[in-house]
Amino acid sequence: MSWNGFKKAVNRAGTTVMMKTGHVEKTIDRDFELEERRFRTLETAANKLQKEAKGYLDSLRAMTAAQTRIAETIDAFYGDAGTRDGVSRYYRTAVEDLDADTVKSLDGPYRATVLEPISRFCSYFPDINDAIKKRNHKLLDYDAMRAKVKKLIDKPSDDVQKLPRAEKDADMAKQIYEELNEQLIAELPQLIDLRVPYLDPSFEALVKIQLRFCSESYTRMAQVQQYLDPATREEYANGILDTRVEQVLQSMRDLQITGMSTA
Repeated sequence: MSWNGFKKAVNRAGTTVMMKTGHVEKTIDRDFELEERRFRTLETAANKLQKEAKGYLDSLRAMTAAQTRIAETIDAFYGDAGTRDGVSRYYRTAVEDLDADTVKSLDGPYRATVLEPISRFCSYFPDINDAIKKRNHKLLDYDAMRAKVKKLIDKPSDDVQKLPRAEKDADMAKQIYEELNEQLIAELPQLIDLRVPYLDPSFEALVKIQLRFCSESYTRMAQVQQYLDPATREEYANGILDTRVEQVLQSMRDLQITGMSTA
């Protein structure tokens, strides 16, 4: 920060303190406050959308990676028993293909059509926040000059030129502030209104990508299902699979080795 910048910062901090103590009147602009609140709502929602959009892709990868690991474990669990009908091996292949083909092929389109556009939209926020910060600084300068003029009017100085100079500085500060203020009041609503046409293509792409992933997952799992025991499928459909599982568990409990003492 330059020396002039440092002095301005100190003066503005002093003006803020004087406002809190009631020695400087603060300008209230309801129109700007409304638009700033609307912008803050948009900023929060957009940043959250960016975070969740990235989280969705990460979760998709994590889920298919977990599917691959459990498929490998199931295949190893069955061992030779699974190789006789091939179901565990086929399930493992289907899951690996889903991870390798579907998810990896969706990664590029998802980034290009969803993540990158949302990130570009969010990238404008720092510039907008800088403009709002600059506007607020200029408003502080204007309020400080108004207070100085008022003080000189209430208690005239021996220097007759002091009041005209202060009035000129106040007019200049007012002009600079109003230009920034009017620009923000005019352009912030335009930015907020643009969010819908901007996001629409990404939203459509997101739905299509999710549809493709779900369709591919269903197709591959449906193909695995035909290798399952028909009786098992029928019992699952009729809601009696739990009974069969309980029967197998009872057979395990009947084994003497499961009831052996650890002593």
